[in-house]
Amino acid sequence: MKKKFLLVIFLFLGIAQQSLAYSSDPKAFIGEIVDEAKKVLVESNSKEFKTKKLSEIALKVVDIKGIGFYTLGKYRKNLSDEQKNQYSILFQEYFLKSFTSRLSDYSDPKIEVIDTEILNPKYTIVKSILLATDKKPEVKIDWRVYTKNPDKPLIRDLIIEGLSLARTQKEEFASVIESNNGDVSKLFITLKEFVNK
Repeated sequence: MKKKFLLVIFLFLGIAQQSLAYSSDPKAFIGEIVDEAKKVLVESNSKEFKTKKLSEIALKVVDIKGIGFYTLGKYRKNLSDEQKNQYSILFQEYFLKSFTSRLSDYSDPKIEVIDTEILNPKYTIVKSILLATDKKPEVKIDWRVYTKNPDKPLIRDLIIEGLSLARTQKEEFASVIESNNGDVSKLFITLKEFVNK
């Protein structure tokens, strides 16, 4: 009897874990994330709730570390291991605050996932549209999905109306570093200031 009970528990846990996992197909993966975000961004939810839940989603589906090192560009190779670790922690805090503050003002967004374009075995572009409302025009959003591990796709970039957010971030960070004579520590200070605002 006890063995049967334990077996049922293990089966239930297995099913529960499967239901929490995202699809390995890039188009379905983005569709699932969009659906999950829609449930969070309903008007009745508080901004605090939206921020918390959006952060939890981002930590699971976005390659924050990969984006962080991409945005450092050529300056990454000059960092010690300790600085890289410090930067990864800082960038994650910066990314989550920036990401959630942009999205948490949205209520009931209508996003349609429409097509995919396989660039190579490591990257697939998933095309979607944020539908127009009375107040806002239609917006084209392309999701750059990293598929090096085909069982665990991750978002590496959002391209909104042709503008790459990761590339824009990289240019902004380079501008901060270059205006401080190549001193990367000044970028760290800028990120800290944003996080602590």
